[in-house]
Amino acid sequence: MGWASYAAGVGWAAAQRGFDVPGLDIAVTSNVPTGAGLSSSAALSCGTARAWVDLAGWSLTDTEVADLGRDAENHIAGAPTGLMDQLASVCGRSGHAMQIDTRSVEITQIPFDLSAHGLALLVIDSRAPHALVSGEYAERRRSCQEAAAALGVPALRDATVADLDGLPDLLLRRARHVITDSARVEQVAALLTDGSDPRMIGPLLNQSHLSMRDDFEITVPVTDLIAETAVRAGAYGARQTGGGFGGCVIALVDQDAAETVAEACVAAATAENFNEPASFVAVPSDGARRIS
Repeated sequence: MGWASYAAGVGWAAAQRGFDVPGLDIAVTSNVPTGAGLSSSAALSCGTARAWVDLAGWSLTDTEVADLGRDAENHIAGAPTGLMDQLASVCGRSGHAMQIDTRSVEITQIPFDLSAHGLALLVIDSRAPHALVSGEYAERRRSCQEAAAALGVPALRDATVADLDGLPDLLLRRARHVITDSARVEQVAALLTDGSDPRMIGPLLNQSHLSMRDDFEITVPVTDLIAETAVRAGAYGARQTGGGFGGCVIALVDQDAAETVAEACVAAATAENFNEPASFVAVPSDGARRIS
């Protein structure tokens, strides 16, 4: 079924919940790059879910709409994703970052107006496509579950780095990434909430990329090169984004430096015979909704 499974799976998920599922004719257009780690699959499934909910008159909260998209991906498309991408696709708010507690499904909207500080979030697409339905993503998830079980905790959020001594090296590194990256999320949220200069989150982006590279092992040479080059060219911080194994790098840059940083990344990548990256500035926007 290919990409259509992400849309058709929404109808299946609604039927599993006991809803009467009418037929739906849809036309899809998108400017979200596919296979770039920017949740194009969640955009498709959740956009479809929102349309189906509106047209069929189902009574669902935003988080329940997002859950339709996750079920479509997990059970029909075969991608073992969590709920983060779908919540971002449905619950995003213009000018805000979202802090998500995926256990309680609690969302905190945090002001994230980079332009007010003369900043921009530059997205650099390495054009090294990734696929979450491949075995590597599933292996990382399985390793985290094994590490949590070995530690006797429900999930790695319930452990600390100090608890990891004695784990096999692979599980230790996988768990260390999850625990330290979760802590970095909390630090970023605290900095943005208390009104700190967003430039202060730059080092945390850098640390996150190194952790993905060394502990979680989900970066690839071209995204490592782009992240390093972006920082050398003036970015305050940069990290690979998405499920890994290719895709995009995000870089926090001064607005007037975005083009310079992008050009430096193109030059560095092509000099190493990688595909020529593409770039654009991302702006926090509202989630899937009726627009006319």
